[in-house]
Amino acid sequence: MAAPDRLRIVLLTGMSGSGKSTAIRALEDAGWFCIDNLPVVLVPKLLELVAHGGGDEVHRLALVIDAREGHFLERTPQAVEEVRKEGHKLDVVFLDCTDEALHRRFSETRRRHPIAPDSTVQEGIARERKMLENIRAIADVVVDTTRMNVHELRDAITARFGAAEGSDSLNVTLVSFGFRHGIPGSSDLVFDVRFLPNPYFVEGLKPHPGTDPRVSEWVLERPATREFIERLEELLGFLIPQYRSEGKSYLTISIGCTGGRHRSVALAEELAKRLSAKHPTKVKVTHRDVAKV
Repeated sequence: MAAPDRLRIVLLTGMSGSGKSTAIRALEDAGWFCIDNLPVVLVPKLLELVAHGGGDEVHRLALVIDAREGHFLERTPQAVEEVRKEGHKLDVVFLDCTDEALHRRFSETRRRHPIAPDSTVQEGIARERKMLENIRAIADVVVDTTRMNVHELRDAITARFGAAEGSDSLNVTLVSFGFRHGIPGSSDLVFDVRFLPNPYFVEGLKPHPGTDPRVSEWVLERPATREFIERLEELLGFLIPQYRSEGKSYLTISIGCTGGRHRSVALAEELAKRLSAKHPTKVKVTHRDVAKV
């Protein structure tokens, strides 16, 4: 077929109930041309139509392919390879979740499982996991949404795939979090700052988050904090250009303390200021657990 200009394509797949609808809406809001439930055998035909009809307008294409494909699923690895041979940049993103969390989500929404509408949810989950195991094996990115709410999933997808086509900038997302709530599933780099002095035990500081000047000043004035952030800034000063030259368009740096309210928040804010000042990098800060008790 006549190949269109090089497209950036996301093939979004994964378990039912893992958040594919939320993810595809996030991509749509970020300017991607999105198609849900497209039979994989039609992907080459779609690219041909883009070449002859919408090539000047469609540069980023997101496709949802899941267990509803039935026997067409077996063609997915072959289709992925064919698209890449045409010169397109294609990322396979697999959204996963624990069986327990999937069962809870189906119970809360009272939905039937699409793979086993006349059977139990447990049987549907097991059958679907088996059907998708070969696709999961070729995934470039596996996002575990077990501990994510819809807002966190949107942030994770936008951080990874929100950059405009052809942009050579590296989007950096700094995520503060609490280890007691789990490590963010979208993390590329994780730094544990639980060794730093904790304002939680300082009278008058415990009720306030790390964004409060009183807390951030106390945290950042500690000698151990000053040395750590200098070393971390130096490390990232080396890593960021390497990631950019490798073609990476996103980098998620997670900084964790015990609860995600004080130390990690203050450090994420300070690091964002430093990175924005010294690197040609778009920096976004997300405080995942700052409102949690």
